[in-house]
Amino acid sequence: MSLTRRDLLALAAASLVARPATAQARLSVVASTGMIADAARRVGGDEIEVRALMGPGVDPHSYRQTRSDIAAMTRADLTLWHGLYLEAQMEEFLLKLGRRRNVVAVGEAVPQAELIGHEDYSGKFDPHVWMVPELWVPVVRAVRDALADVAPDRAEIFAANAETYIQEVTRLGSYARGVLQTVPEPARVLLTAHDAFGYFGRAYGYEVLGIQGISTESEAGLNRIRTLVDMLVKRDIGAVFVETSVSDRNIRALVEGAAAKGHEVRIGGELFSDAMGEPGTYEGTYLGMIDHNATVIAAALGGQVPERGMDGKLRIGM
Repeated sequence: MSLTRRDLLALAAASLVARPATAQARLSVVASTGMIADAARRVGGDEIEVRALMGPGVDPHSYRQTRSDIAAMTRADLTLWHGLYLEAQMEEFLLKLGRRRNVVAVGEAVPQAELIGHEDYSGKFDPHVWMVPELWVPVVRAVRDALADVAPDRAEIFAANAETYIQEVTRLGSYARGVLQTVPEPARVLLTAHDAFGYFGRAYGYEVLGIQGISTESEAGLNRIRTLVDMLVKRDIGAVFVETSVSDRNIRALVEGAAAKGHEVRIGGELFSDAMGEPGTYEGTYLGMIDHNATVIAAALGGQVPERGMDGKLRIGM
């Protein structure tokens, strides 16, 4: 993807707006996804102001920076993006911006040995590491370090906040593992719109099937739909899941295809895959997003879960 003339002009202007962070000023931080923005808010606390480029229901695989995004990133003290080819349409811009400004791909802090290879692009990896809290911890630490590099005088604050948050993320991981293990082993099949749950499946022992590939840019053909319908019928799978940031068209086609063969498949729930819930809600935080996913999946597939998730904060009852 080539940068537009507008992008090039913005990059050229970036050095003119650079300003050092001071002890008195709150740091201006731009984050590409809601998950990264949430981590930055928890680690930065009152020391920073955060703007997330992508809100609820936005697909990061196809997102392209807007004029206001460019302005925000070129003026920010720090820009945090995921990397691992998640923001595919923004990658060239972010790499060029990083030559002049503080720009960090925090998702790439996950050790490569822990990554799953990308099925469509040689040498690249599945970016959906946030699906497993234990894999999100290195990202939180990378956010901490990026903030400390910009404002070393506040490094102790960032370190303390990060440690508190990591403890909460670790507890969330224990909760997710516990409820997901209550699902009977034959029922541990997770079928969604695209392959966002590969790390989830590996961590919790679930077979994960996506109609589309790792990127929502890949197309799901009729043959793929037919194959999955036959599999649903043959294996007597009774629930599939839609995603908040991906069209449910293909999932509905599966349900209808199975019904045509006399097999009833229900929508087990709506999962947060590439974006969190609405701002100001529990599901609009990373903790709430993963709590929701683990609780909804376990409940739909026959597991035992608390009424409203880990701490009773989910908006939906099970």
